[in-house]
Amino acid sequence: QLVESGGGSVQAGGSLRLSCAASGYTYNRNCMAWFRQAPGKEREGVAQTYTGGGGIYYHDAVKGRFAMSHDNAKNTAYLQMDSLKPEDTAMYYCGASRTFCTMLRGNMVETAFDYWGQGTQVTVS
Repeated sequence: QLVESGGGSVQAGGSLRLSCAASGYTYNRNCMAWFRQAPGKEREGVAQTYTGGGGIYYHDAVKGRFAMSHDNAKNTAYLQMDSLKPEDTAMYYCGASRTFCTMLRGNMVETAFDYWGQGTQVTVS
């Protein structure tokens, strides 16, 4: 089970920190990711990383502004979002994959994730 928190409404230029707490069989979460979906748009990958460490992939639209981290001791993933823009407004979801952080044609692959949270809304005005 994945539970997101930390969303809210902020003004442009502000910051938010999202959290994704995992419970249950945590051994089978090899890759963690953040996706977002704006109204009328498809879900897009924002960031992903292996829980065992390694590089972090970021969507070009958030590079330099967002930072993903993962605390294995707490089984929690985070997304620090700074310099927020109105175009960052979306429902943000965390996902967990039992296998790989998969990329296809330069994009994160939504179908590669086995577990999803319920989402947390981020609104930037």
